[in-house]
Amino acid sequence: MPIPDDVTGEEIDKDVRQELLSLPKTLAEDVAKNLVMVAKLLDEDPEKAYGYSRVALRLASRVAAVREAAGFAAYAVGKYSEALGEFRAARRMTGGVELWPVMADCERGMGRPEKALAMAGEPEVQRLDRAGQVEMRLVAAGARRDMGQADAAVVTLQSPELASNAVHPWTARLRYAYADALLEVGREGEARDWFAKALEADQAGSTDASDRLAELDGVQFTDALEDGDELGEDEAEGADEGAGAARDERSEQD
Repeated sequence: MPIPDDVTGEEIDKDVRQELLSLPKTLAEDVAKNLVMVAKLLDEDPEKAYGYSRVALRLASRVAAVREAAGFAAYAVGKYSEALGEFRAARRMTGGVELWPVMADCERGMGRPEKALAMAGEPEVQRLDRAGQVEMRLVAAGARRDMGQADAAVVTLQSPELASNAVHPWTARLRYAYADALLEVGREGEARDWFAKALEADQAGSTDASDRLAELDGVQFTDALEDGDELGEDEAEGADEGAGAARDERSEQD
């Protein structure tokens, strides 16, 4: 796949660059460039990101960072079984637990919420940092909802992190998930409060909390362009009717 001229490979994280030192220089540069493309496109064009990840994988399948990138690219396009395989491979190479939550979410994606829930109770969770434990809680709550246990999902999300007024990168998503879970069990008033709290913390715009709040408040948005088109159509119809009336009047005079 083509690599833009402005992509040098130097953009990658220094830890990843360190991993690539085990490869011949030219090969390491090619792998690095493909990994940069995966990172650049993962959100805006996941299909292309997946393509670049497959190239990197063919070039350097024994590098943990490559397997991890391939896993996230597969995850982004809904290839959960493939993603899980890549994450497992990366974990075997590094011995780390950072990928445990997304591995559990892959189980959910494959229709196995029970497996995801079981992973939430494994010792690996205790080795996760705080952000990782929040991610695991979100996955576990999602698994509960997948299994039709909506009330249990609400309880699963209740935690010191949820109660804290401090804002972290994961705060908005945690509050949003809690609001959504509350709404599912019919606690609409509380859900509205938590959507508002999610919006306060959502500095990056990672959720649609504002839309959900508006929906609960009964606010309806209209497309200004569509309104303009409709107005134009009405004016055109009026003009046509006026022209027709003028023609009728001239005919009568004749």
